[in-house]
Amino acid sequence: MIKNEKIKAAEVEVTGIDGEDLGVMKTAEALALAKKLKVDLVCTSLMSSPPPCRLVGAGAAKQEAAAEKRKSREPKIKEIRLTPHIEEHDYDTKKTQMERILKSGDIVKLVVKIQKKEGDLAKSLLEGLIRDLKEFGTPKTGIQLSGKQAVVELMP
Repeated sequence: MIKNEKIKAAEVEVTGIDGEDLGVMKTAEALALAKKLKVDLVCTSLMSSPPPCRLVGAGAAKQEAAAEKRKSREPKIKEIRLTPHIEEHDYDTKKTQMERILKSGDIVKLVVKIQKKEGDLAKSLLEGLIRDLKEFGTPKTGIQLSGKQAVVELMP
C-alpha cells in the first residue's frame, strides 16, 4: 500500500472519505487536500492511469493494511489437546484460547486422548465445544473416533 508522499504519479483519481468521487487532480493538490482534512492519501492500485487513490483516516489505513495481511496468509492448523475428565476452569481456558485462534483466522484441531472406554465421554466433550464455539467456527469434518483419540477440526 502506497500512501501520501510516496505516490509518484503526476495525477491521481481521488475518492473522498465517504466514498464520493472527487475526480482526477494533480498529486500535489490531492496531498494538500489530505493534509487539510488531516487524513492519508492511499493509492489502491498502480495498474491504471491515473492511479485510483482514497482519502482514509490516519488510523484506518494501518488497520486496513493489517486486516489485508491477515486475510492473505495461509491459515495454520493449531492443535489443542484435551482429556475427557477436564475441569470447568480448564475447559473455559481452552475454549477462550480456541476463540482467539479462530478469530485470527487459523484452524483449530481438537484432540481428546482416550483411555479404556471413554469414547462416549470424549465425543460429548467435543460436541459441547463445537456447540460453544459455533459463532467463531464450524467443524470441517465430523468427530472422528479412532483408537486412542477423538479428533475434530474447526474452521474459522
